[in-house]
Amino acid sequence: MDVHQIIARRIRELRDAKTWSLDALAERSSVSRSNISLIERGQSSPTAVVLDKLATALGVSLASLFEHPDASATELSPHSSLSDQPVWTDPVSGYIRRNVSPPARSPIQLVEVDFPRGKEVSYDTSARDADIHQQIWLIDGSMEITVGSRQWKLETGDCLTMKLDSPIRFRNTSRRRARYLVALCSLPLDSRSPR
Repeated sequence: MDVHQIIARRIRELRDAKTWSLDALAERSSVSRSNISLIERGQSSPTAVVLDKLATALGVSLASLFEHPDASATELSPHSSLSDQPVWTDPVSGYIRRNVSPPARSPIQLVEVDFPRGKEVSYDTSARDADIHQQIWLIDGSMEITVGSRQWKLETGDCLTMKLDSPIRFRNTSRRRARYLVALCSLPLDSRSPR
């Protein structure tokens, strides 16, 4: 299945599960109704920023939008072949993401990212219906990552952890492509430990 069809079905499936109209999702995400409609029909190539706005409004991680539509089936494979892993390219920055995780249900998701030199992506991420944490392990290159008001410079082998509840900016500061692994863990809000 084409990656745009996977995204289309997942967004429609998540919206239907909340019994939201296109207008309701548009209002909550600040993405126009017409744009959401085009995305749900697989007729648009949304940017990473637009997908993150939709994921935030729907209370899921961006990686969740790339899950296969049969993810609700009872018998899902715990194995993920390279050829079955959805690959998507952001039309603005050119960054390439591969959802590595198998279809079987897990609170952990793995995503491999190939980020072009000199490019950046900024997400207006905010709190969601789930407690989502992510770690970024830089496999090759250099990245500057800003979470809220704090900024980190990552070099090959470095790892950064964060909660997805504030704006995040990714910028490749090197003269070559950067490659990193993102590990996400989603927990229901009621499972959080008291602070």
